[in-house]
Amino acid sequence: MDTVIDTRLVSLDAPLGPDSAAVIRALAEKVVAAGRATDADALFADAWAREQKDSTGVPGGIGIPHAKSDAVTVPTLAAARLPEGIDFGSFDGPADLVFLIAVPKESTQDHLAVLSTLARSLIRDEFVASLRSAPDAERFVELVNEALAPAPESEPASAATPATAPAAPGASTTDASTGSETAPRVLVAVTACPTGIAHTYMAADALVAAAKQAGVELHVETQGSSGAKPLAPELIERADAAIFAVDVDVRDKARFAGKPVVQAPVKRGIDDPAGMIREALAAVDDPNAPRVAGDAGAAGARTSSAAAADEHVGQKLKRVLLTGVSYMIPFVAGGGLLIALGFLLGGYQITENATDIVLGNTLFDLPPGGLGEYLGAVLFSIGAVSMGFLVPALAGYIAYAIADRPGIAPGFVVGSVSVLMGAGFLGGLVGGLLAGWVALMLARLDVPRWLKGLMPVVIIPLLASIAASGLMLVVLGGPIAALTAALNDWLSGLTGASAIVLGLILGAMMGFDLGGPVNKVAYAFAVAGLGEGSPENTAPWMIMAAVMAAGMVPPLAMALATVIDRRLFTPVERENGKAAWLLGAAFISEGAIPFAAADVLRVIPASIVGGAVAGAICMGAGVTSQAPHGGIFVFFAIGNLAMFLVAIAAGTVVAALTVIALKRWARRRPVEADEVVTPEVAVV
Repeated sequence: MDTVIDTRLVSLDAPLGPDSAAVIRALAEKVVAAGRATDADALFADAWAREQKDSTGVPGGIGIPHAKSDAVTVPTLAAARLPEGIDFGSFDGPADLVFLIAVPKESTQDHLAVLSTLARSLIRDEFVASLRSAPDAERFVELVNEALAPAPESEPASAATPATAPAAPGASTTDASTGSETAPRVLVAVTACPTGIAHTYMAADALVAAAKQAGVELHVETQGSSGAKPLAPELIERADAAIFAVDVDVRDKARFAGKPVVQAPVKRGIDDPAGMIREALAAVDDPNAPRVAGDAGAAGARTSSAAAADEHVGQKLKRVLLTGVSYMIPFVAGGGLLIALGFLLGGYQITENATDIVLGNTLFDLPPGGLGEYLGAVLFSIGAVSMGFLVPALAGYIAYAIADRPGIAPGFVVGSVSVLMGAGFLGGLVGGLLAGWVALMLARLDVPRWLKGLMPVVIIPLLASIAASGLMLVVLGGPIAALTAALNDWLSGLTGASAIVLGLILGAMMGFDLGGPVNKVAYAFAVAGLGEGSPENTAPWMIMAAVMAAGMVPPLAMALATVIDRRLFTPVERENGKAAWLLGAAFISEGAIPFAAADVLRVIPASIVGGAVAGAICMGAGVTSQAPHGGIFVFFAIGNLAMFLVAIAAGTVVAALTVIALKRWARRRPVEADEVVTPEVAVV
């Protein structure tokens, strides 16, 4: 197998730039110069995109940026020993040893295993010390190759209790009659990160080392790119608790059903493995500890969220409502765009005869309006069916967030009943909460063992559907339907100043937390009424346009601000600004989050002001949108496109000037520090 590193790929004690982006960029250029990649910009963009998801700094002054990239032709390791540390996001300070792991998108498991071995070697203090003291690049490469020489294992060795290891509280049990210690606690763990090259294996080895120190038997399954060997079922059965140090879903999680669980991002497995071990041991003896969700009985109704048990009522309510909204949005986004395309091809009158056209015509027997009318009817019909799932999906997944899988069926049923009663979006909210609560109460019943298997698949869906849907039909549906009708009538009658005020409020909400709960409430309010819009009742479409325009403003404003006064922003923020243009144009408010995270007291107020301006202009000018998402890319679904663009431009300029004014008023950065510019690249 070809070596993954040589002296051309090593930089010792030479500055590579002022920040992590510059260092990654310089190492990417070394990879290209060595003939192991074709495009430094593309490799940098892939590595930087990974860095933006989660920083790659690890304890001990080490940074491990890594990426799978189409630009890479040979699996490669580039390394730098820096004269001064650069921040790579580790809790213990900057990194002076940086390794760029670059692999092709399609790599063999052997190559990935070699690179994973290096990542695991960086846990060893003596290896890191030898790299810091290497006199030249030749010795540095020699040390790395020595670390890579042993045949890599598919998973780290299990940690069993060593004879001299100090036992942690809860690590072992004591026989009451003899006073002697019996077998240690047994834990199982899964580690996984998005790329599965470095953090997956470093977290595994760190947990194993911490378990040995605590006197705990630990077995780890690494779900990485170089292959994974599943834990034996008998090991999982014997385990007292599970640890998930993961940034992605655990594969086949049902194997661990019922086990007490501690779950955290994979970096915590590297940064604080001892803390995760302690929490897992404490969870063994805690009857209220979170457990891995299963499929049967009460265990199936318990979520694996570590925070669930400690949530306040308001926090729980917010969590379950946002869960329902997040699952509902794909139905609305797809359905809304299909309806808009149907109108584009078939005209607004397609609503009157779409069903007749679809059922009575084919591609070989077109209606009088020709192919456009037929395709418009097809797209409109599919979109209308998709939009029909809006309320059932909302209610179903609200119930799911409360009671796990047993709540889904009752939630969907009560959501459909809400549509039948005309209770709409509000009925879906109430019905979902009701169905979830009933399902949860039923799941907590202590039933005979022979009945437990029937509970989640028969008993709970049946009884919860009867209770929740019965109440909706007999008691709640009528009043909620009346309230919904009154709300729709009020919205339909909005004109002039009242419409502008509503636009101000919705626009401000869109800028308040950039994709968070307040933003999602405003968006959910808009998409919930989208299906009620029509040429005679454009108010719901106007609200959708105002919300979309306001949500586009924050990232566009931050991008504009980095152009107007570059000195007020760090090099990393200026790079983020380039990506924010596209994110804002596509209605992805989260594109402004990196700016808000660094300067929340200036960015958020500016976003609120700019969003309010855009929302007010849209409502005042009567701009409409039949599409729930897509930003400028769904221009064909926007009514009064010119004023839509004016509203976005006005909000963007106002927000950009506001954030610049706030930054200048609050503090002025030294010009010398701000004139350092990183290489210009595209961040994706």
